[in-house]
Amino acid sequence: MDNFGFIFGGIPIFFGLFFILIVGLIIFAIVKGLTEWNNNNNSPKLSVPAQVVTKRSKTSGGAGDAAASTSYYVTFQFESGDRTEFRLSGHEYGMLAEGDLGVLTFQGTRFHSFERST
Repeated sequence: MDNFGFIFGGIPIFFGLFFILIVGLIIFAIVKGLTEWNNNNNSPKLSVPAQVVTKRSKTSGGAGDAAASTSYYVTFQFESGDRTEFRLSGHEYGMLAEGDLGVLTFQGTRFHSFERST
Protein backbone atom coordinates (compact mmCIF):
# COMPACT_ATOMS: atom_id res chain seq x y z
CA MET A 1 0.00 0.00 0.00
CA ASP A 2 2.89 2.40 0.63
CA ASN A 3 4.03 2.26 -3.01
CA PHE A 4 0.47 2.89 -4.22
CA GLY A 5 0.15 5.99 -2.03
CA PHE A 6 3.58 7.21 -3.06
CA ILE A 7 2.83 6.93 -6.79
CA PHE A 8 -0.58 8.61 -6.69
CA GLY A 9 0.14 11.06 -3.88
CA GLY A 10 1.63 13.60 -6.31
CA ILE A 11 -1.42 13.74 -8.59
CA PRO A 12 -3.07 16.73 -6.81
CA ILE A 13 0.24 18.63 -7.08
CA PHE A 14 0.46 17.78 -10.80
CA PHE A 15 -3.08 19.07 -11.46
CA GLY A 16 -2.37 22.22 -9.45
CA LEU A 17 0.78 22.95 -11.47
CA PHE A 18 -1.08 22.17 -14.72
CA PHE A 19 -3.88 24.59 -13.72
CA ILE A 20 -1.36 27.33 -12.88
CA LEU A 21 0.38 26.79 -16.23
CA ILE A 22 -2.88 27.05 -18.19
CA VAL A 23 -3.99 30.18 -16.32
CA GLY A 24 -0.53 31.69 -16.88
CA LEU A 25 -0.73 31.03 -20.62
CA ILE A 26 -4.19 32.61 -20.81
CA ILE A 27 -3.00 35.71 -18.92
CA PHE A 28 0.07 35.93 -21.19
CA ALA A 29 -2.11 35.77 -24.34
CA ILE A 30 -4.45 38.48 -23.00
CA VAL A 31 -1.56 40.79 -22.05
CA LYS A 32 0.13 40.23 -25.42
CA GLY A 33 -3.10 41.02 -27.30
CA LEU A 34 -3.77 44.16 -25.25
CA THR A 35 -0.18 45.32 -25.76
CA GLU A 36 -0.45 44.91 -29.55
CA TRP A 37 -3.83 46.66 -29.58
CA ASN A 38 -2.41 49.57 -27.55
CA ASN A 39 0.71 49.81 -29.73
CA ASN A 40 -1.46 49.91 -32.87
CA ASN A 41 -3.65 52.65 -31.39
CA ASN A 42 -0.56 54.72 -30.54
CA SER A 43 1.02 54.24 -33.99
CA PRO A 44 0.47 56.80 -36.74
CA LYS A 45 -1.99 55.89 -39.48
CA LEU A 46 0.07 55.73 -42.67
CA SER A 47 -0.98 55.73 -46.32
CA VAL A 48 1.91 54.72 -48.59
CA PRO A 49 2.38 53.41 -52.13
CA ALA A 50 2.70 49.62 -52.12
CA GLN A 51 2.41 46.52 -54.28
CA VAL A 52 0.73 43.21 -53.46
CA VAL A 53 3.55 40.68 -53.79
CA THR A 54 1.99 37.52 -52.41
CA LYS A 55 -1.19 36.12 -50.91
CA ARG A 56 -1.59 33.06 -48.72
CA SER A 57 -4.23 31.39 -46.62
CA LYS A 58 -4.06 29.06 -43.65
CA THR A 59 -6.85 26.61 -42.88
CA SER A 60 -7.10 25.05 -39.44
CA GLY A 61 -9.53 22.64 -37.83
CA GLY A 62 -12.06 20.72 -39.86
CA ALA A 63 -11.23 17.28 -38.49
CA GLY A 64 -14.26 15.04 -38.09
CA ASP A 65 -17.35 17.11 -37.35
CA ALA A 66 -15.37 20.21 -36.31
CA ALA A 67 -15.68 23.36 -38.37
CA ALA A 68 -12.69 24.62 -40.33
CA SER A 69 -11.53 28.22 -40.20
CA THR A 70 -9.38 30.04 -42.73
CA SER A 71 -7.05 32.97 -42.10
CA TYR A 72 -5.98 35.17 -45.00
CA TYR A 73 -2.65 36.99 -45.31
CA VAL A 74 -1.29 39.44 -47.89
CA THR A 75 2.30 40.64 -48.20
CA PHE A 76 2.84 44.19 -49.44
CA GLN A 77 6.11 45.65 -50.71
CA PHE A 78 6.91 49.34 -50.34
CA GLU A 79 8.93 51.50 -52.71
CA SER A 80 11.92 51.11 -50.37
CA GLY A 81 11.85 47.33 -50.93
CA ASP A 82 10.66 46.60 -47.39
CA ARG A 83 7.83 44.10 -47.04
CA THR A 84 5.14 43.57 -44.46
CA GLU A 85 2.36 41.02 -44.08
CA PHE A 86 -1.15 41.75 -42.81
CA ARG A 87 -4.03 39.50 -41.87
CA LEU A 88 -7.14 40.40 -43.88
CA SER A 89 -10.76 39.36 -43.98
CA GLY A 90 -11.82 36.94 -46.69
CA HIS A 91 -13.61 39.73 -48.58
CA GLU A 92 -10.57 42.05 -48.55
CA TYR A 93 -8.32 39.14 -49.55
CA GLY A 94 -10.55 38.25 -52.48
CA MET A 95 -10.46 41.81 -53.83
CA LEU A 96 -6.67 41.78 -54.22
CA ALA A 97 -4.44 40.14 -56.82
CA GLU A 98 -0.70 39.63 -56.80
CA GLY A 99 0.95 42.50 -58.65
CA ASP A 100 -1.71 45.08 -57.75
CA LEU A 101 -0.29 48.58 -57.23
CA GLY A 102 -1.96 51.14 -55.01
CA VAL A 103 -1.99 52.94 -51.68
CA LEU A 104 -1.87 50.86 -48.52
CA THR A 105 -3.31 52.38 -45.35
CA PHE A 106 -2.28 50.77 -42.06
CA GLN A 107 -1.67 51.55 -38.41
CA GLY A 108 1.05 49.50 -36.74
CA THR A 109 0.18 45.87 -37.51
CA ARG A 110 -3.46 46.75 -38.27
CA PHE A 111 -4.55 46.75 -41.94
CA HIS A 112 -7.05 49.48 -42.85
CA SER A 113 -7.39 49.49 -46.63
CA PHE A 114 -5.74 49.14 -50.00
CA GLU A 115 -6.83 51.46 -52.81
CA ARG A 116 -5.79 50.08 -56.18
CA SER A 117 -4.26 52.55 -58.67
CA THR A 118 -6.07 52.91 -61.98
